[in-house]
Amino acid sequence: MLEYQAGSLNKLFNTAGSDYRELKMKERLPGMRAADALQMLSERGNLIKRPFLLGDDFGMVGFKEVDWAAQFGK
Repeated sequence: MLEYQAGSLNKLFNTAGSDYRELKMKERLPGMRAADALQMLSERGNLIKRPFLLGDDFGMVGFKEVDWAAQFGK
C-alpha cells in the first residue's frame, strides 16, 4: 500500500482518530523510520485510515467519492 501512496506514510494513518492524537503521531511520524511506523499500524488497527483496499494493481486509502468512482467505473 505504501507504494501506491507514493511512499507517504502519513496517508496510511487515520489522522482524525483518537489513537493518533493520544500517541502524538503528528509530532512523531515525521521522524519515524518507515519500519517503525508500519509496525505501529500493524499493532494498533485504529491508526489505519479506512477504507483500506489493496488490489492486484491498485491501493486506495480513505474515502474520496470521485477516486472510488473512477477506480470502479461508476
